[in-house]
Amino acid sequence: MLDQNQNATRATFAIISHPDAGKTTMTEKLLWFGQVIRETGKVKAKDGHYAKSDWMELEKERGISISSSVMSFPYNDRAMHLLDTPGHKDFSEDTYRTLTAVESVLMMIDSAKGVEAQTIKLMEVCRMRDTPIVTFMNKYDREAMDPFALLENVEKILNIQCVPMTWPIGSGVDFKGVYDLRNKTIMSFKDAKDPFNPTVIDASDLNAKTVIDFIGEKLKITLQEELEMVETLIGDFSTEEYLHGIQSPVFFGSALNNFGVKETLDMIANHSPGPKAREVKNAPYEIDSKTQMIAPDNKEFTGFIFKIQANMDKKHRDRVAFMRVCSGVFTRNQKIFHVRSEKDLKIAAPLMFQAQDREITEMALPGDIIGLHDTGKFQIGDTFTEGSKFMFTGIPSFAPEIFNKVVLKDPMKAKQLEKGLQQLSEEGTVQLFTRHTTSEKILGAVGVLQFEVVKYRLEDEYNVHADYENYSFTGIRWLKFENEKDQASFIDNNSSNIVYDNKKRVCFSVRSEWDLKLAQEKNPKVVFYKNSDYK
Repeated sequence: MLDQNQNATRATFAIISHPDAGKTTMTEKLLWFGQVIRETGKVKAKDGHYAKSDWMELEKERGISISSSVMSFPYNDRAMHLLDTPGHKDFSEDTYRTLTAVESVLMMIDSAKGVEAQTIKLMEVCRMRDTPIVTFMNKYDREAMDPFALLENVEKILNIQCVPMTWPIGSGVDFKGVYDLRNKTIMSFKDAKDPFNPTVIDASDLNAKTVIDFIGEKLKITLQEELEMVETLIGDFSTEEYLHGIQSPVFFGSALNNFGVKETLDMIANHSPGPKAREVKNAPYEIDSKTQMIAPDNKEFTGFIFKIQANMDKKHRDRVAFMRVCSGVFTRNQKIFHVRSEKDLKIAAPLMFQAQDREITEMALPGDIIGLHDTGKFQIGDTFTEGSKFMFTGIPSFAPEIFNKVVLKDPMKAKQLEKGLQQLSEEGTVQLFTRHTTSEKILGAVGVLQFEVVKYRLEDEYNVHADYENYSFTGIRWLKFENEKDQASFIDNNSSNIVYDNKKRVCFSVRSEWDLKLAQEKNPKVVFYKNSDYK
């Protein structure tokens, strides 16, 4: 159980990586250190155990994280909130929304491959908010890149200064452990299964007999040369530069073998920032509305929804909205103000999470992630206050790139389809558009796998079977009009291109760049936007 007092500083962080870099395995190990799970093993072991964060059947089948799970655990006098993000490239928008709710990031790199495509995309999101980043070079117990080449690879591609906190001794079958650059000690890889009681060798003198007996003369010479280069070429770690996203502390190890994980978690617990001030837009929440910053020590409770998950437990067919607390104190049974609907709501059973496990919490502080039971009232980006009228910014939908038309096999299942698609779109699994001229349902996504998830979940949770056909759209633009007359005229003149998103906002479906350019030239007063924040 998390400590719910002011002394337990919140550390809200996410793990980002390319698929198969070991992110889900790392998540499992971190939960083990937080004493949330009693045993660790392979993500998908022969005995049927799965990683704690992979709860959806489709995730278990594919061995990838599709949903963003939320896991809370106490560690070193801090309340840790780990947000596990989808590693698959088709889920970058869901990951982006998750990254809006965290203060720091743990970046996983496959040491044999270096920086990969998805990591670059996610790093761009972190750069937008100067998010502090801790780096873990994973899989060093296998054949890996030279550590200097690996650091250079990360620095050049991601434009961040890397400062090693540990240094690998060998790799693959010759991997002996790591040298701790701060304490001048060597941690033995042989003791990976007992990370609380590792064999630590004093390595202040690398020529000492205990050091040579452990790593051998050849590796000792290599280590001496590499440490001299580290001292000459790489500067010291600066907490201030880490907090500004300029510098990243780097650890080497093996998540699968639980080696180097504790030191990485210690770094996050000891150095990562607590809750920060966040920007809000005042009523009427338009493009030119005034903005202000809400500090975590603001006495008024505030928070926003960054994720909605339907049917986490199929037996109960429930739906949970994940809220990030930004300021003030939230207490159970408190009435809070839902800004979008301008209604007061009483929250009787706020939840804290440990992957599939959940428990009712009596209070929540800035940085905490709590779950609200949702009957369909909430949407991603919703803001809650104690009466103030403003909305947190920076949680938009982005223009999808591929589209499918949904063709129902059984017309009697139309209501179930409607309900399922509405829920999945409000969760952010996929974007849902309805054509102006017909009742056709069009799904928009950034990757094909999103359509597979929709198909799977509609069949699994709603017993709805349908065909999914490619649609001729190449993009979507959200529209802003000067007045209602202009809006009505535009819709009349472009009816075959008009669609509505799940919030009933008018959108223009793009069939080609020429199509879009022509519409813009004919309608100079209409503004076309690539995301739903109208930016």
